[in-house]
Amino acid sequence: MLKARTWKQAALTAVLLVVVTTVFPACAPEAETEIAAECQTVRFVEVNWMDIEATTATTRLVLEALGYRTTAEVVSVPIAYQAMESGDADVFLGHWMPSMATISDAFIKDRGTVESISTNLQGAKYTLAVPRYVYEAGVQDLADLIDYKDRFEGRIYGIEAGNDGNELIQAMIDEDAFGLSEFELIESSEAGMLGEVNSFTRNEEWIVFLGWAPHPMNTAFEIEYLSGGDDYFGPDYGAATVHTNVRTGYHEECENVGRFLQDLRFTVEMENEIMSAMDAGAHARDAGRDWLLENPSILEEWLDGVVALDGSDGLSAVRTALGLD
Repeated sequence: MLKARTWKQAALTAVLLVVVTTVFPACAPEAETEIAAECQTVRFVEVNWMDIEATTATTRLVLEALGYRTTAEVVSVPIAYQAMESGDADVFLGHWMPSMATISDAFIKDRGTVESISTNLQGAKYTLAVPRYVYEAGVQDLADLIDYKDRFEGRIYGIEAGNDGNELIQAMIDEDAFGLSEFELIESSEAGMLGEVNSFTRNEEWIVFLGWAPHPMNTAFEIEYLSGGDDYFGPDYGAATVHTNVRTGYHEECENVGRFLQDLRFTVEMENEIMSAMDAGAHARDAGRDWLLENPSILEEWLDGVVALDGSDGLSAVRTALGLD
């Protein structure tokens, strides 16, 4: 995370890590000059959520199969946008809307330093959740929480500081929505929060936490989402779309990568399968590769009109790199 160091220091680290994190294809040096040097390395920012880790790793895998170098830095949501605004990062695949508008609007709508170029996932959800036994005991709406404050020990579990979901929870507390001023937000991390969920549910103790789909939490635990959060998380239990963001002008400067990013689409089922493999111990990159090997037809959609760094057909290059041909 970048809280203990400057972005410039992190950027330097990311450049150095290219040597060990990037697959270098065999292609003639002169072929690489056909694409501007600044476009030959694609710099991602990602947040420490399993779904964004999965999609970023899979996307990087395809780009590297095309011949590009890639880097990725794990940061908080505000730092991700600051990095794109300052030109220190190119791509962010985790723009959850509408919940993230509280952070992203300043960069996309107000200053125009970041662009949203496509929707990469539909059918997601994002709001507060409880174990099913808590739901069946009467907590089915956000307004029910105050009635059971003592059972919850006055705590709502969120994820990392600076996250948009945490900000929405804190806004409800600050505004005393649903009587939540008597509650405290517990900030941690995705892994830390889910560790608490695991501990509480093992003994059927009560916990309320930030939940979302797609995510393995939906199969690892028997959970239910709470109604009533439309004014904060959006309607239909925080129904969300996830967008691909880039620093302004990037998809025009680096047209080939931009075309790929604009055609990049995921599904809830796809992400669930990749994350389930990760949850079982697989590295995100390996889980993404295995999914692509089992579902290669999606590459035709992602790589329509895209070329490899050496100028060859992009789809053929990726299929060869993955061992599909």
